[in-house]
Amino acid sequence: MKTMSKALRGLSIFIRIGIAAACAAAAIIMATSHDSTSFFGVTMEAKYQYTPSFKFFVIANAIASGYNVLVIFVPAASPFSGLVIMSDTIMAMLLTGALAATGAISEMAKHGNIHAGWLPICRQIPAYCDHVSGSLISAFVGLIVFVVIILCNIYKIVSLDLHVCH
Repeated sequence: MKTMSKALRGLSIFIRIGIAAACAAAAIIMATSHDSTSFFGVTMEAKYQYTPSFKFFVIANAIASGYNVLVIFVPAASPFSGLVIMSDTIMAMLLTGALAATGAISEMAKHGNIHAGWLPICRQIPAYCDHVSGSLISAFVGLIVFVVIILCNIYKIVSLDLHVCH
């Protein structure tokens, strides 16, 4: 039983490092995204800092990355381990909000909105849009793995409760 516990702890650490890496990559890719183009002598520049949802995305992913590194150091038998599941859920919601906001703006940049008269800009600044897409993919992978670890932790708690009752 002790060997199984150590194996699960090792797997949890490995998964958390993966989440931290995916979220850090998403934040770095977004933070380094920029491109510019010229139209009839007017230069148009695109940077993540120009869009509030992109700034939120970078901050949320940086927080989630740091959080996962810190959680690695919380012992499994610690009284704080119960707070980890609640904190994991909060972090997953934070990432979901950041992904949703950034995804909506990215969709607008890619396709525009004919009804509002907003033109798509990705044809003019494709490198910027490619960076944003890569960042979204990395963050989405991090979020999916985050949800998996939350479900595993909930299963672990439920199975312990069932064993205590019988």
